Amino acid sequence: MEQSVIQFNDVRKTYQLGTVSVEVLKGISLAIHTGEYVSIMGPSGCGKSTMLNLLGCLDRPTSGTYHLDGKNIANLTDDELSAIRGLKLGFIFQSYNLIQQLSVLENIEVPLFYQGRDEAESREIAMGLAKMVGLEHRLHHKPFELSGGQQQRVGIARSLANDPVVLLADEPTGNLDSTSGRDILKIFEELHERGKTILMVTHDPKIGQLTSRTIQLCDGEVQNDVQR
Repeated sequence: MEQSVIQFNDVRKTYQLGTVSVEVLKGISLAIHTGEYVSIMGPSGCGKSTMLNLLGCLDRPTSGTYHLDGKNIANLTDDELSAIRGLKLGFIFQSYNLIQQLSVLENIEVPLFYQGRDEAESREIAMGLAKMVGLEHRLHHKPFELSGGQQQRVGIARSLANDPVVLLADEPTGNLDSTSGRDILKIFEELHERGKTILMVTHDPKIGQLTSRTIQLCDGEVQNDVQR
């Protein structure tokens, strides 16, 4: 039996805007298994960002349960959520979110620093990840000295530093030209082949076709859930 690394059970998210309640997610139930490569798609305002915030433990459901790697995170404290994010999740952003004052190597090491890992061990892990994404020759360059594609490679390496159970990617090729975007997607495919669980928000149907499963949202509900 496949193991569910993510389990949503009737997850709802409502925001209070003054006296008005706006229900953004309307009872989503789904399971994502270890090793799946999933794209989350849908029109603007359909709930993709809200869903990603919940998946990334940046917010809590209004109701329903969310189990991440077997743990119900719905009622955790802020500190507990922060600890879960650091241990279980890797984030990849459209705008890279690198620290401009730090080198490639130092940016990759940031999650390890916050986990209190040994300096020598952190350096060894970061160098290995830099090599994996093809940046072993740019270890001491700063982000502003890199192309967009190279910066996103740093972002991917950083997201892997703590060996997370799930990678969450938010429009990871959105700021890249087509060639750099293809290179980044090739890295995702290689990570998938190695067994990494990946959830990627994208608006691009061509990218969605590359994943092994596509979840289509519409008006806060799952409209389609297609396995390939």
